[in-house]
Amino acid sequence: MAFAGLKKQINKANQFMNEKIGGVEGTKLDDEFVEMERKTDIMCELVEELQLKTKEFLHPNPASRAKMSAVKGIGKLSGQAKAATYPQPEGVLGETMIAYGRKIGEDNLYASALIESGESMKQIADIKYNLDDNIKMNVLEPLHQLSTKDIKEVQHHRKKLQGRRLDFDCKKRKKDKDDEIKLAEDKFAESLHLAQMGMHNLLDNDVEQISQLATFAENLVDYHRQCTEILEVLATTLQEKKNEAASLPRPEFVPKTLSDLGVMDTLNGGLPSTNISATTPQRSPYGSPARSPVHTPTHTPQYPGSSPLPSPMNPGQPNWEPLFPPGGPPRSANASPLPSPMKSPARSPMMQSPAAVALYDFEPENPGELAFNEGDTINLTQRIDENWFEGSLNGKSGMFPVSYVNVTNPLP
Repeated sequence: MAFAGLKKQINKANQFMNEKIGGVEGTKLDDEFVEMERKTDIMCELVEELQLKTKEFLHPNPASRAKMSAVKGIGKLSGQAKAATYPQPEGVLGETMIAYGRKIGEDNLYASALIESGESMKQIADIKYNLDDNIKMNVLEPLHQLSTKDIKEVQHHRKKLQGRRLDFDCKKRKKDKDDEIKLAEDKFAESLHLAQMGMHNLLDNDVEQISQLATFAENLVDYHRQCTEILEVLATTLQEKKNEAASLPRPEFVPKTLSDLGVMDTLNGGLPSTNISATTPQRSPYGSPARSPVHTPTHTPQYPGSSPLPSPMNPGQPNWEPLFPPGGPPRSANASPLPSPMKSPARSPMMQSPAAVALYDFEPENPGELAFNEGDTINLTQRIDENWFEGSLNGKSGMFPVSYVNVTNPLP
């Protein structure tokens, strides 16, 4: 028996090589059979492609499909079948909307609209899962059965037919015994019959195949109908929320400043909201703090008949007093009773205008500040705030710290 099988395999190989290389012609089947084989090959490709593309239609994310296949493979190897669920994009979007809506706070209209939208997306995802189950049951499973059973059986008969034809042609070409040729011919005829019937049954199955397509379409119609209903309700709800948000009064918003918060704005020139001591660095309204003097004398200058000048670090000390008593300077016996022209108010307008004497050198660090040296007389223009004056010197105007000067003629 084993020898007969080996001899048959040798005959098939011999005939195949003679046909391919030696130009020997084998038994030819008719055109109808050849056409049937062509359609069968197309049907086999169709079933494989339909299964693949239907899965891609249901699960369009290739990364998720690969992950599901990997989990399934690991489950088979470990003996534990793990069911991997495809994450529907509608569900993922819905979860995100709901999560951030709750973080914002459900009392907010936009957050409430987000949660409503997320819930609708999750409902659509659930419907999509039902669509998956229906298509897998009514479309993919029949295609899988067709591929693994009917098509596999047809392909087996076609392969067996090819082998028996080669064996029959080889024995007939070698002119073996008549009974052996007859036996090979009978087996060839049997395989031809089975192959034809299998291909015919596969190709003549329009009713069942069209029913699968109809079921596929009905499932899609039902899916889209339910999605339409959900989305229509969602659109109406969102329109109502939009109208509600538009009807709410809009209070005017006034942003707080650093002064409102009690913070000193060192960059934008803000002032502290509380009183500060004389030792605290004072700030320019233009962003520059009043600096400590460039030259701080080691002793307080004294003037005849006056009290000490105030120090920047001791602003509480009294200003210097007039050089002469209230009655004016003492006059000699020959002095004229008329006032001196140099002392006449009409002849000395500079002494009548607001002025101050510089106690220390001041070097500007910001635009708009006035430079002066110790002892300069500065004409006062205005007082900007409790820490800064504005004045002019030698044709230049600018601002300078109050603590750097002694006011000789105050501003009106």
